[in-house]
Amino acid sequence: MEPDLSTYRPDGGADPTSAVFTAAVTLTPAEPERFDLAFTATTQPCPWPKAYGGDLVAQAAAAAMRSVTDGKTLHSMHSYFLRPADIGAQVRYEVELLRNGRGYSTRQVRGYQNGKPVYVCLANFAAGEPGATFLTAFTDDVPGPEELPSSATYLADRSGGSMTETSKAYWAGGRSFDMRHVPGPVYLTVEGKRAPHQAVWVKPFDALRPVEGLSDAQRDLAALAYVCDYTILEPVLRVLGLPWAKPGLVTASLDHAMWFHRPEPVGDWLLYVQDAVAADSGRGMCAGSFFTRDHRHLATVVQEGMIRVC
Repeated sequence: MEPDLSTYRPDGGADPTSAVFTAAVTLTPAEPERFDLAFTATTQPCPWPKAYGGDLVAQAAAAAMRSVTDGKTLHSMHSYFLRPADIGAQVRYEVELLRNGRGYSTRQVRGYQNGKPVYVCLANFAAGEPGATFLTAFTDDVPGPEELPSSATYLADRSGGSMTETSKAYWAGGRSFDMRHVPGPVYLTVEGKRAPHQAVWVKPFDALRPVEGLSDAQRDLAALAYVCDYTILEPVLRVLGLPWAKPGLVTASLDHAMWFHRPEPVGDWLLYVQDAVAADSGRGMCAGSFFTRDHRHLATVVQEGMIRVC
């Protein structure tokens, strides 16, 4: 299936929006077949043979959040990607209410497509209570987003490798978020040093739209879950000297963990600091942290993925 990405142009002239994300996390209630609650959602267009993994994480987060009605906040998710999901097709999310406690509640979410499980996660929710605060800091020597080129600007006059006009347009404006790399992107070549770390400034192209069934705070947690998967494996690609457009490069998310430390609106620039942890046996692991511009640490991500050059 060739995705319809005709509304995006590599030069950024198509006025890209955050609508792709909000469409992804818009769920439709369904009659449960296996567990306690069920929802359906549609994976969004992308230029790969399989759906974007962040669709599944964010959709499962939305399904889990819609099952918690006592005000508790999502604080962690632990996920496995079991099979590739089809693009532009429904995924059915079944939610099991494993525990409802006074302080914490737990959900299992399974995503099904074509009758088979494609994704599974455990999600935990906390009521919150008074406690001490600690903030991990990031270095102040990271250039600000205004000093860096957008993906659209960087790609406008570049091509090569396995990068097609469709994938170029998608990277430029089809992901709902403006992304600006430090030290430089890894789309066509590895810009900057082959070091096991990078940072990416991320910001929605425009104000996030309301999502039925989610509060604005819940939608913003889902936004972090959605955007985190785009670049989390890049530190491993960077240190191995593998740009996304390397012919024969195949990647896939295997498992994923995410912790949400403190709520913050997702509207201004966030710095996503990432480090490679290990790479071996066709797999790579990376860790990342989201920070606000005033150094508030919002969330932590760890992911392992398959990295293969055919």
